[in-house]
Amino acid sequence: MSAVPKPHLLVVDDDPGVRQLVEDYLGQNDFRVSAAATGVELLASFRTGVVDLVLLDLRLQGEDGMHLLRQLRAESQIPVIILTGRAEEADRVMGLELGADDYLTKPFSPRELLARIRTVLRRTQAGQESHGAPVCRAYRIPGWELNLRTRRLMATNGGDVTLSNGEFNLLAALLATANRIVSRDQLIELSRRYDNEVYDRAIDVQILRLRRKIETNPSEPRIILTERGVGYRVAVPVEAVY
Repeated sequence: MSAVPKPHLLVVDDDPGVRQLVEDYLGQNDFRVSAAATGVELLASFRTGVVDLVLLDLRLQGEDGMHLLRQLRAESQIPVIILTGRAEEADRVMGLELGADDYLTKPFSPRELLARIRTVLRRTQAGQESHGAPVCRAYRIPGWELNLRTRRLMATNGGDVTLSNGEFNLLAALLATANRIVSRDQLIELSRRYDNEVYDRAIDVQILRLRRKIETNPSEPRIILTERGVGYRVAVPVEAVY
């Protein structure tokens, strides 16, 4: 069995001193830490790997941290801890209302930061388990990675593919079954792990749309196969990223 990878944290702050402090301290406490100074670097980080938690400074130079937080919440379920100035109560309140999981005021204690990160990650994992979803960050198949936190499908040669809510839920459910044949009714139930959207016979239409997006030749699929009279199965190796 392969070792469980260290949780990957992304600290977004335009102060190099803060970035270095976080990288050094958390790196010594079993975390992998990446740093970004701008919103562009933040979004680029999601295309190069799985991120488990974001530390976001709301006062980035020349950028609106609240706008970045709204973007994160619109596109992903990744936990976010906001960093604010000690006197900026309005930032703390608005950040929490926009969906941040916690906040920390500057200057902060590295030990307190570590404790808050661990608490948020435990809460996130417990929430996944209570809804029956596997505690899995992404699925990889030849040529593709489906990130469950950001709900993005990324090609390994670069670029994102836009998925509708239904397409994401269906693909995630298929990949979770890893080469087992699943019926339409089973797919309906499995998809509820990722969203409350319920499928009917429209599953067949969603499968066609997915094939157009991920198959080299949609008319001769090699990834999602139809088992006539039974259902569907993923016919390529699936790697779960924890």
